[in-house]
Amino acid sequence: MGRDKKLMRPFFKTLRTTSKMKIRILLLLFVAALFGGSSLQARDQGSTELRNVMDAYARQYANLRPTEERCPDDYQLVQLCLLLDTSNSMDGLILQAKSQLWKIVNELSGAHKDGKGIRLEVALYEYGNDRLSLSSGYIRQVTPFTENLDLLSEALFSLETNGGSEYCGHVIGSSLNRLQWNTSNEGLKMIFIAGNEPFDQGSVNFRVSCGWAAERDIFVNTIYCGDYQTGINTLWKMGAAIGKGNYFAIDSDRLTRIIETPYDDDLIMLNQRMNKTYVPYGARGQESLTRQSEQDVNASKLSKSIYAGRAATKGSKLYKASDWDLVDALEENKVEVDQLDRANLPDNLQNLTTEELRGYVQEKKQERDEVKKQISDISRKRDVYIRKQEGEGDDASLGSAIVKSLQSQAETKNFSFK
Repeated sequence: MGRDKKLMRPFFKTLRTTSKMKIRILLLLFVAALFGGSSLQARDQGSTELRNVMDAYARQYANLRPTEERCPDDYQLVQLCLLLDTSNSMDGLILQAKSQLWKIVNELSGAHKDGKGIRLEVALYEYGNDRLSLSSGYIRQVTPFTENLDLLSEALFSLETNGGSEYCGHVIGSSLNRLQWNTSNEGLKMIFIAGNEPFDQGSVNFRVSCGWAAERDIFVNTIYCGDYQTGINTLWKMGAAIGKGNYFAIDSDRLTRIIETPYDDDLIMLNQRMNKTYVPYGARGQESLTRQSEQDVNASKLSKSIYAGRAATKGSKLYKASDWDLVDALEENKVEVDQLDRANLPDNLQNLTTEELRGYVQEKKQERDEVKKQISDISRKRDVYIRKQEGEGDDASLGSAIVKSLQSQAETKNFSFK
């Protein structure tokens, strides 16, 4: 015991000269070091200290206060939270995110849980941008968790880079406390943070944020934009280790490899046919229909192949439009035809009887189902073609890092892929 006291003297000497917040963090690290994480008592004490430190941060920063919104409880739910550095040097990273969004979603479209399809929600944060406020830690929640992939695409295309300070611990902590994370332990919950500055910048300790994520069964995957060893030296790998996730290093300035296929033109044509089957309703119906068209244009400007990838996504079960499209809304029993506000329907539908409107929507549904089946069949052939062209090479991109983590971490929650 005397030897233990001697070893602990430097630790307690540090405590006497440190702020209360730092004392909590040091105590947390001391408990972990003393018990090595193998003791149930140590784990319980560590969990309590993590919560206490996060509560203290929440009193200091508004964007670290826990959300009061109701959280889902769904064993089939996959949640991805993207934390992207938008400082000056990250234009390439943002371009990769725009270019590879549909590839990532299409990978997930083949996921199943107990023989059933999954639900997908994605959230987006930006950090490290001088246009954002210092009081927020230069952090902004761009979109909360959403199934609306058009909204997510729009958000990605709205990002602009600007010089700033990148506080990884702060943005991870904010995403943990402000988003509506799934409460089911059977769901898959993942954070992907990408950037190129030291991981320990800022006043919110990344060890606490990553530890709190692990405590809540949320994987923290870190993606360093630069040399692999430099990422290790600047603690990106340590962040992933604490957060029970994977560490990657990518070349963010490398252009996404575009593989055009013999199937792209057919998918684009089918996408245009499917667009004609959407029936906007509600106060934001027309706005959402316009957004859908704008995101088609954004994808097409990147490349024909990326546009075809988006078309494949729209033909999958992960593309949700029931909050603005009457065809999907009626299929999911979200609305009743006789209770619709006709003023928010397209002009040619406002004077139809209830039965006429129901029949019109049914025709659109049948047409869409036929188009979706064709998209599904062609997409499978396209996927095979692309995999043969890709070979075994590793493109070391944002998309490849996310897909690899999805495949490995989904297995731990008993999700499977086709």
